[in-house]
Amino acid sequence: MTIMAGGTTSDLAPTAASKIFSAGTAGCVADLVTFPLDTAKVRLQIQGESRSSAEGHTVKYRGVFGTIIAIVKTEGPRGLYSGLVAGLQRQMCFASVRIGLYDTMKQLYARGSENAGLGTRLLAGCTTGVMAVAFAQPTDVVKVRFQAQIRLRESRSVKRYNNTIDAYRTIARDEGFKGLWKDNMPCHFTAAFIAGFCTTIVASPVDVVKTRFMNSGSGQYSGAMTCALTMLVKEGPSAFYKGFVPSFLRLGSWNIVMFVSYEQIKRAVMRLQQS
Repeated sequence: MTIMAGGTTSDLAPTAASKIFSAGTAGCVADLVTFPLDTAKVRLQIQGESRSSAEGHTVKYRGVFGTIIAIVKTEGPRGLYSGLVAGLQRQMCFASVRIGLYDTMKQLYARGSENAGLGTRLLAGCTTGVMAVAFAQPTDVVKVRFQAQIRLRESRSVKRYNNTIDAYRTIARDEGFKGLWKDNMPCHFTAAFIAGFCTTIVASPVDVVKTRFMNSGSGQYSGAMTCALTMLVKEGPSAFYKGFVPSFLRLGSWNIVMFVSYEQIKRAVMRLQQS
């Protein structure tokens, strides 16, 4: 350990491993805080689809807080965290790669230079984004399926999957291995691109279609475009903005918690490295 004149330890550059661990852990912390908003968003986004399905129980959701209250009343507080295990798995896959490997990829494209240009930063961000989606997609599909699953207190028969492992197995068995990678690159990459350069207003329709498509059963839609057209014909243009408020609130709060946690965890890891 190197000691400086002031009696403090010198700053050490965090290793790639510490960045990956810090980013994944911070993502999990952010998910724990914002998960109810994400669940409310998913329920609002699929509500019109549930109305036209053969399910016996249909819950009417109105607004973000009305949705949260309705879930707590009908399913208990645990209903807000349905799919949390898959959500945390997703963050350990997605955030660790998307954020933890960003600096490493940026330096790779910049050939070690510390003055990376805008083009290099965008290229590094796109690369880690695609890698993160490829790794994390199965966990995202399972998370959405659990969040869409209504678990009424008086009935256990409506449960779509028994647990996270059962969900992975059932999807792979009934829909094939590709079922775990539903909507892999098109919607995710488009959503990431639009969200980065435009606004939540523009990105919301893509997010709604992504949720509907991920939650769909085998053969329900032939693709994301078919899903979007079905929504437009049956529910009208307003269907593409279902869950807009919780989506907006979660996006902002998730980013704040994520990056604050990331910096704190990264510093803690670096202190452990120095000791």
